[in-house]
Amino acid sequence: MQDDTPLKPIAFTLDGKAFEVVVHPNTPLLSILREDAGRLGVRPGCLLGRCGSCMVLVDGRPMQSCSTPAWSIEGRHIATIEGAPPGSWMERVRQVFLEEQAAQCGYCVNGIMTTVASCLDRPEPPDREQIIKQLDHNHLCRCGAHVRMLRAIDRLIAEARQKAAA
Repeated sequence: MQDDTPLKPIAFTLDGKAFEVVVHPNTPLLSILREDAGRLGVRPGCLLGRCGSCMVLVDGRPMQSCSTPAWSIEGRHIATIEGAPPGSWMERVRQVFLEEQAAQCGYCVNGIMTTVASCLDRPEPPDREQIIKQLDHNHLCRCGAHVRMLRAIDRLIAEARQKAAA
């Protein structure tokens, strides 16, 4: 069965800049980000919204881009791992994960870093269990870099608490 729904312009903010694309309204955000915007750090995994490789921030909240239709992002703010502004938690998480060598194959790590950054970018710093709960719920990683990821997360939590106390 062919879908005869016409293409539609979809306008949103991508990594702080206005972006518009003309697509079928049900086109997954993942496809738009990779094919139209060149954001290859947003990775396809399961394509069912279960593995977290395609995680982005939509209005500051983590969302699986493979299961987010284009019509739902009209006028919203999308942030990807590539578009981390200087001084942001996203940038800091990337830096600490690199320093701790917290990725093995690296396929899922961009989505994991995106979720960790969203957890840290709140008025009250999270604890380790809160972040682990978010990761357990939204991500699948099989490469065994978990110990290094947790070491990076512990460093980031300490920084968030120090920043909140200042």
